[in-house]
Formats: sequence, C-alpha cells, structure tokens
Amino acid sequence: MAGWKWSTAGESHGPSLVGILEGLPAGLELDVARIDAELARRQGGYGRGGRMRIESDRVEVLAGLRAGRTLGSPLALAVKNRDATIEDLPVPKSPRPGHADLTGCQRMAEADPRAVLERASARETAMRVALGGAARQVLETFGVRLVGHVVELGGLATAADEDGLAARLRTGRASADEAVDVRSEGEFNSLDPGVEGGWRSAVDGAKDAGDTLGGVFEVVVTGLVPGLGGVADPRDRLTGRLAGALLSIPALKGVEFGLGFEAARRRGSQLHDAIVPAESEGGIGAFGAFARASNRSGGLEGGMTTGAPLVLRAAMKPISTLRKGLDTVAFGGGEPVRSTYQRSDVCAVPAASVVGEAVVALELCGALVEAFGGASMELLGANLHAWAERARGL
Repeated sequence: MAGWKWSTAGESHGPSLVGILEGLPAGLELDVARIDAELARRQGGYGRGGRMRIESDRVEVLAGLRAGRTLGSPLALAVKNRDATIEDLPVPKSPRPGHADLTGCQRMAEADPRAVLERASARETAMRVALGGAARQVLETFGVRLVGHVVELGGLATAADEDGLAARLRTGRASADEAVDVRSEGEFNSLDPGVEGGWRSAVDGAKDAGDTLGGVFEVVVTGLVPGLGGVADPRDRLTGRLAGALLSIPALKGVEFGLGFEAARRRGSQLHDAIVPAESEGGIGAFGAFARASNRSGGLEGGMTTGAPLVLRAAMKPISTLRKGLDTVAFGGGEPVRSTYQRSDVCAVPAASVVGEAVVALELCGALVEAFGGASMELLGANLHAWAERARGL
C-alpha cells in the first residue's frame, strides 16, 4: 500500500493526541463537523466513566487543507486533552492485572508503569476515530457506508431474527440509513432496541459489584465494489488487514467474518455462497451479470471483497480496571497487594464499535486508493468508473 499510511502519537494525559494520514487524494471537501460527531459518538454509550465527563473532543486540522479541501499532502490532526496532567500523576507502585503495565515494564526493564500505560490507554483511539472520519468521507463519496453496532453485551445477545434489521443489513435488504436511524435512538449502539433494558441492568449490576463487562460488536459495510484486496502478496488479503486493524484496538480478543467460527462446523455445501445471475430474486451484491445467493462469507472471498455487504464481528474483553481491584505484586520486593483503582468505564463496547468503524474505514479506504490510484478525488473517481465499465462486461 505505497502512499497510504497513518500514524498516531500522544499520551493519555499528555497535552494532545495527534495523527497523520498520508495518501489522502486531493480535492476532498473535508467536513470537520462530521469528524467531531464521530468523536462525540466514541465518548457516548451507557457505562462510560468519569474521563468522558472531563473531555469534550474536537479535532483541529494542522495541515493538509486549503479552503476546506484536501491538498493531497499529509493530513495532520490534533485532539487536545483537557485532563493534561501527565507531569503531576504519580508512578504506580504495582502493575494492574489485565493491563500492559507488567509486560511493558518487563520489556523496558524499568519499574515505571506510567511510561507504559499512558500510550497503551484506549484514549489513543480518539485519534484513530478522527483519522477514520476522514477516510470514511472518501468512501462515502463513492457510495460506501459503514454501520457499527453492538450484538452482545455481558453474555446477553441480540435476537437472532432473520427478518430483523441486523440480518437484513447483512444481506443488503436494509439500508445503512435505516440502521443508523434505529441505532441513534438507544444508548448502546444497537439495532435491537428490545435488548437494551437487559443490557442496562447488566451494566448497573456490574457497577454495583465493582466489576466490568465486555461484549461483541459488528461492523457492516455496504456499497463496496468487488475485488478490493488481493492475493499476489499474502499481506494484500483484506481478511488479514482488517483483522489486524481490529485486533490493534485495546481489549479486543477475537475477530470473525460472516459466519466466522460457525463456518468450521458446517459442510462446504452448507457454507459457500452460490453464484447466481444478477437478476435472480434475492441475489446479493449484484455486479454485472453476477450475484451471490447468500452472504455467509461476510462479503469476502480469497481475501477480496465480493460486492456483498462486508460483515465483521469483534469480541471485547471486560475493562481491566476494576473498582474492587485484583491481586497483584508490588515492584521492588514482591509484596502481595491489591491493585489500585483509577477512573474507568464499567463497559465500553458501544464506544469500541465506533473505533471499529474507524479502523475498518482506514483499511478499506487504503485498499480503494491502492486499487484505483489517482492523485485527486476526480482522478480516483474516473479510474473507478473506467474499471467498473470493463468489469461489468465479464
């Protein structure tokens, strides 16, 4: 992916988070208010902690824009931290279980968890959401939409209804707009309002017990053309690139596509998506003369998009910081102690779904730019149109 690259910097309690996105085509009218809206979504969700009441994230464009349009040069963004107290915070005297504290200190051979936790913190994901907000605006220009939503929380899953909104979204029978409208009505980024009462009770119960909860979120992407990704180099496969992007989010422990692990329990005849004529009733992801009879693969075959909705799910473990603490061992002597409690969430699965959308957008936009090139949005669109005209004739 020569030319497409992004990076972030900044500590959880440092002055700012900063990010640079390279390879963004020139001529994109960047809507900064849309990026701020995504940052606000990341801060929301039932079960968030005190840090979200302190911060009010807004993005500042430092470079890469002129008159509101991208220049084609690196886009540099910043998000200021209100809780910029890094120079005043004490060095923890013991590592916290479930965090990067102990492994990071062992890696550095130095008993300073602050040097580890400031960067390992999920606070860094605010900048990924900002950069992903720019990438998704490129995708949306070409009809691609992303919808992240929570499907399980604390062991309680949404209804497995084949006619439900989530199932219809996965097979192209519901629009992204419909899904976003329903999702915005609740507190959990869910497409199943009926489950939110149970989730709220579960979060409240965990909070009262000084505990935390994890869950599973799904990202569905509609409007993708077939063939994004590649097979020439194993690193071109979107399965690996997307899984790696999602698993780089703190606290994520597993990723699956389409039927995921259920695919291993089925025979091939019960799994693979038959190819049918595009005009077939119920055909999914029609492009040219071809469509799929189902979308069990989740919109990926051979590491490339099929044109059907892309369906990914990611599992998030419970937050590692528990109010009631966990057993640990102090530095400099090995005395058994109880881990210290720092301000934290009870549940952040809804927020993780927003971060998931952002990293998926970054990977897909990179794949689009890689496939069709063009120094500007106009040239990228022309290249995409020329390819589509030829590919539809197969």
